[in-house]
Amino acid sequence: MWADEAALDAAARRLDDWEASLAERARRTRSLTGRLQELTGTARSPDRLVEVTVDSAGHLIDLHLDERTRQHPAAHTARQIVTTGAAARADLLRQVTEATRAALGDDDPTAAAIIESYQRSSADADR
Repeated sequence: MWADEAALDAAARRLDDWEASLAERARRTRSLTGRLQELTGTARSPDRLVEVTVDSAGHLIDLHLDERTRQHPAAHTARQIVTTGAAARADLLRQVTEATRAALGDDDPTAAAIIESYQRSSADADR
């Protein structure tokens, strides 16, 4: 009889541990979601004439053009904006990757899926 009760107690403890780990994982995921929504990516062109900031979805939210851009052809400035926007999205992806791995771990499948989603989104925006 004791063996059956011991096995039942062990199974109950495993279920309790599993439930606790799921609850902790849900808490970390909720916290990560909030953190990711607050992230922005920023980059400056090498000549510091263009600065681009993107929101957590990779959308342009700020663009600063130095007055010296007036000394360059519009096509040059446009290329710099596009290139610097891609660099800002890369900065965002770096931050997303760091935050996700810190919250969920390097080997977590959910973390991998989140990072992959941001990678695809960034690649699509750069096309």
